[in-house]
Amino acid sequence: MHSEEAKVREFFRHYGMDPDTIDMDECTASFIEEMEAGLGGKKSSLPMLPSYIEVDKPLPENKRVVVLDAGGTNFRVAAVHFTEGLVPAIENFKSFRMPGSEGEIGKKRFFDTIAGYVDPVAEEGDTIGFCFSYPTQTLPNKDGILLYTSKELLAPEVIGEAIGGNLLDALGRAGSGKIERVVLLNDTVATLLAGRAVGAASKRRSYSGYIGFILGTGSNCSYVEKNRNILKVEGLDSRGSQVINAESGAFGRAPMGELDKRFDAHTKDPGLQVFEKMISGRYLGGLAGEVVRAAAKDGLFSNAVKHRLLSLEALDTEQMNEYMRCPTGEENFLSSLLCEASETDRIILYHLMDVLVERAAKFSAIHLCAFVLKEGGGENPCLPVCITAEGSVFYGLVDIRERILSYLGRYLKKKRKRYCEVIGIENAALIGAAVAGLTN
Repeated sequence: MHSEEAKVREFFRHYGMDPDTIDMDECTASFIEEMEAGLGGKKSSLPMLPSYIEVDKPLPENKRVVVLDAGGTNFRVAAVHFTEGLVPAIENFKSFRMPGSEGEIGKKRFFDTIAGYVDPVAEEGDTIGFCFSYPTQTLPNKDGILLYTSKELLAPEVIGEAIGGNLLDALGRAGSGKIERVVLLNDTVATLLAGRAVGAASKRRSYSGYIGFILGTGSNCSYVEKNRNILKVEGLDSRGSQVINAESGAFGRAPMGELDKRFDAHTKDPGLQVFEKMISGRYLGGLAGEVVRAAAKDGLFSNAVKHRLLSLEALDTEQMNEYMRCPTGEENFLSSLLCEASETDRIILYHLMDVLVERAAKFSAIHLCAFVLKEGGGENPCLPVCITAEGSVFYGLVDIRERILSYLGRYLKKKRKRYCEVIGIENAALIGAAVAGLTN
C-alpha cells in the first residue's frame, strides 16, 4: 500500500470509518433482526411498511393509467399502457420540480401544484399509480399517510396527511379529468413491480424472488413477504403475500464513525435516516466535505491548501464524483481548490473520496444481502433472486456498482450460497407505478 493510501486508511480507522472493520456477518444479522422486529410491531429502526400490493395479479393489455413519480428534486408525469406481449408504452411524459424541494410549501399549495402537473393527462385514465418516494404508512385502500419528510423535502403541513385523498380533492377543485382512485406506492415497490412485470414478459429468465433496490438521492429496499409473517397487522389473509417497503435508509445499527455523527448533527433531521446518510446521493457529498475538513485539520494536506479546505462549506455528491473521474481536471470544483497543491495533496483527496465510496458499497451490499436472505429465495443457482436496481448513485458514482456486485459475489454467493441477479430497467418507477395502478 502506498504511503498516501496508508495515511488515509489510518485516518479512517482513527474515526471509526474504515470499511475493512465492517463485519458483514454481524451487520447483515443486525439488519435481519431489525426487519423481523419491524414486521412484528416491536421496537425497530426499520418501519417495514406493508404496501398491500400483491405481485401475482394479471396485467391487462392496452388499458391506460396515469402515473406519477415523486422523489428527490424531480416530479414526473406520464400515461402508460402495456401493449400485446406486455411491453410498456410511456406517453405524454413531462418532468417538473418537486414541490417543496426549493423552499417550504403549505399543504394546499403542495397538492394544488401536483394537480396542475396532472391536468394535461387527467383524461388518460380513471386511476393514478403514484410512486411517492417518501416514508409513508400505506393503508389497505392503497392510499398512504406521510410519516415524515426526508431528502430535504420542506412540506411540514403534509406530514400526517393522506396523499391520495388530498390529491383527489385538489383534482376536484381544479375540475381535472375523470380520476377516481389513487394507488400509492414507494419507489422501491415500483421498482420491484417493474422487475416482476418485465421479467415475466420477457420469458427469458425465471426467478425465485424479487427485490427492489434504490441507491440514488436516497436509499431503500422492498421485497415480497408472506402475510403470515407480518404479525403487526391483523386480518391479513395468511395464504397471501405482499410487497413490504422497508424504509431501510432508516436502519440504525450500522456502525457510525465520529465524522458520520458530526455530519448527521448538522442535517435538518439529525438522528433520522442515518444509514441513508452514509450511502446516498443526497448526503454522501456532504459527508465527504466533513471528512475533507477533518483531514485538513489533522494535517493530511500541505499548508498550501490546508486553509482553503478547512473553509470548505458545501460539497455535493456530483462534485465528489467529478473529482474522482478526473482529479487532474481544472474545471471541477475540488480540483480548483487544489490549484496550488502538490501531487500528494491530490492523491490524498482522491483516497479520501475513494474510501467513502468503498464503505458505501460495502454497506449497500450488506443492505442487499439482508433482503435476499430474509426473502428466502436464491438457493438454486438456476432460480436466483431478481434485484431490480435504480438510482443515480448506483449507476453513476465512480466504481460503486462494480464494488457492490463484488461484495455480493464474495459474501452472498461464495459464503452464504445464495444467488441473485441485478438488473436495470429504464423508467422502472413509472412502469411499476403503472403495474400497481392497473392490478391493485
